[in-house]
Amino acid sequence: MARKSNNTALNNLADRLNSNLMDNKLSKSVTFVATTTGKLATGTFKIADVTGVVAVQVFGICGTNLVSAGGGTLEVGTALSTAALIAQTTGTDLDANEIWHDASPDSSIELTSVLTHKIVTQDINYKIGTADISAGEITFYILWSPISDDGNVVIAWG
Repeated sequence: MARKSNNTALNNLADRLNSNLMDNKLSKSVTFVATTTGKLATGTFKIADVTGVVAVQVFGICGTNLVSAGGGTLEVGTALSTAALIAQTTGTDLDANEIWHDASPDSSIELTSVLTHKIVTQDINYKIGTADISAGEITFYILWSPISDDGNVVIAWG
């Protein structure tokens, strides 16, 4: 965070720099394992509980290559906009160390400007479509700031 000073021009610059920063950071790791149920099957699974109105930036880091024999897809969003936070991609396109922020995960380095600020009023979920994902691991990161007085984000466990 840029510090303020007695200089008006520097304070304006600090405000612009700080407006692009989120106050809080959360993470949740999801492991896909063929012998378990739930997180590998098609469906919608909660990453975080959202209260009130918040601004968020969401991305994922693939820890272990994702595996799906049937071309399973992944997307991140809310109940009303299932792919609004991270666009849908084919699970097998996510390889170890890649940053997932759009429909084409392909790099282990990205500009911070690829993370867009979104205003969110519903829980944050990931959705598996088309087919099961049988192996792999992703850590989801949520950078967030409250907008409303009751704005809050907490990791959903279970």
